[in-house]
Amino acid sequence: MSASLVHLCVGIAALGLCAYLFYALIRPEKF
Repeated sequence: MSASLVHLCVGIAALGLCAYLFYALIRPEKF
């Protein structure tokens, strides 16, 4: 596996986590 692919996967995972936390802060009644 190339380093660029690993970096891309890490970036996508980080963005997903940030989006999840951001949504949780906006709509706390859903959690």
